[in-house]
Amino acid sequence: MPSLDRQDNVFVLDLGDGENRFHPDWITAVSAALDEVEKAEGPRALVTAATGKFYSNGLDLDWLSAHADQYRDYVVSVHELFERMLSLPVITVAALQGHTFAAGAMFSLAHDFRVMRADRGYWCLPEADINIPFTPGMAALIQSRLTPQTAHEAMLTARRYGGTDAAAVGIVDQAAGEDAVRSTAIEIAQAQVNKAGDTLGTIKARMYAPVLATLRDATNPLG
Repeated sequence: MPSLDRQDNVFVLDLGDGENRFHPDWITAVSAALDEVEKAEGPRALVTAATGKFYSNGLDLDWLSAHADQYRDYVVSVHELFERMLSLPVITVAALQGHTFAAGAMFSLAHDFRVMRADRGYWCLPEADINIPFTPGMAALIQSRLTPQTAHEAMLTARRYGGTDAAAVGIVDQAAGEDAVRSTAIEIAQAQVNKAGDTLGTIKARMYAPVLATLRDATNPLG
């Protein structure tokens, strides 16, 4: 399960050491950690990371298949998590040390910056291959954070991007060696800790107002 630590002014949220799928309990734990970061005072920033082969493998499809009657509420909770991260009033950096797929990839895009391992692991939106269409909110998030060309390719072809390729097309800001992914993310975050606060939150809210509005529209989250 996710756990929150603090290194000086940088909060580090470790998403876990498994596939880190979006189980409802996992979503609740991540949301509670974001509450703690947001309520803290003074200079601060947030890094999300993970331990092991995966950063996040996306939606918990096994849970969904067993709780089909809760599908709508589940998707709404995922939208809320994306919205929360996208508008968090601190600088956020995702440290992608492993596979980052589907909703996990979208979650990474909701961060301000991303650092990815250069030599192993993939960033991928596999929805076209697994026959799960993007919700309007998901599509809006992806298209707001990637260039039109990259969003088009990533969404339609389900291409698996390695770290170097992901950096070349702007999916991530840097590719780094295995041992440097988390430390590089923390360095980026530490340099921006003085930005935390209401002004930053307002800038994000206005910058991404259309995306946030789409994510908040729960009338038809399944698209």
